[in-house]
Amino acid sequence: MDNLALYKKAFTEYLQIEKNASPYTVEYYNHDLEEFFTFVLQEGFESVQDIDQRSVRVFLTTLYNRKLSRKSVSRKISSLRTFFKYLERENVIITNPFMLISLPKAAKPIPGFLYKQEMEKLFEVNDTNDPLGQRNQALLETLYGTGIRVSECQSLKLKDIDFSIGTMLVKGKGNKERYVPFGSFAEKALQLYIQDGRKQLLEKSNANSEAVFLNSRGNPITTRGIRLVLNNMMEKAALTINLHPHKLRHTFATHLLNEGADLRTVQELLGHDSLSSTQIYTHVTKDHLRNIYLDSHPRAKK
Repeated sequence: MDNLALYKKAFTEYLQIEKNASPYTVEYYNHDLEEFFTFVLQEGFESVQDIDQRSVRVFLTTLYNRKLSRKSVSRKISSLRTFFKYLERENVIITNPFMLISLPKAAKPIPGFLYKQEMEKLFEVNDTNDPLGQRNQALLETLYGTGIRVSECQSLKLKDIDFSIGTMLVKGKGNKERYVPFGSFAEKALQLYIQDGRKQLLEKSNANSEAVFLNSRGNPITTRGIRLVLNNMMEKAALTINLHPHKLRHTFATHLLNEGADLRTVQELLGHDSLSSTQIYTHVTKDHLRNIYLDSHPRAKK
């Protein structure tokens, strides 16, 4: 086929220069292109202009026959659609054969969350007479009590917390700001840590940091550091599930909805742009379903 190597080279430069794509992304694009080029050469195409929707569908059939996941197939379609869009822009082809090919719908897994009993075990593991224990308890209460992302928690500044009205100013994705309320347990844990443990930690460094959460050396904690803290809590609580900060966010949303909070409110608290992002949390626990059934159905009780 004509000039495949030249098209690939030009497209790679387009990704690197105009799209500022990472080496990792470029590598994936090139891998998908090589796979498609192998297919079209085997099929005997003489020019990229000869590739149409029918030949694209034959290619997709070969992917499905290999039992690839929907996620993998979607990525390959997306890569090739971008490549042919680039060729269309450069007037190499007239129409993009991938433009009308729909992406396979990926299954949306139900987010993992912790039950209330599991959360109670976590709240009991930290020694609040110790500076790091105070910090860890404040971290846990903040993540669970507000549902904020780990990056939002890591970047919290002292001035962002208003104890007088029980809210914190959170800087989310795209530097979008929102106010998030917090309850009495988070307030108590934060007050103790900021007035006591944080001051002790800060003495270990020469910095005058405004970050709320510090590491053992008195410097601002990293998101990786927060994950390590949570994993350590899990070990102390003898819980076998894997705990990551986002699971506390899932738990926050699930518990709110299970207790009757409306979806729009949870959307605002989580900082989601669209309601569809929040709807993944509309699953409910089996216990919650059973309780509603027992309380509501006239023939459920003797």
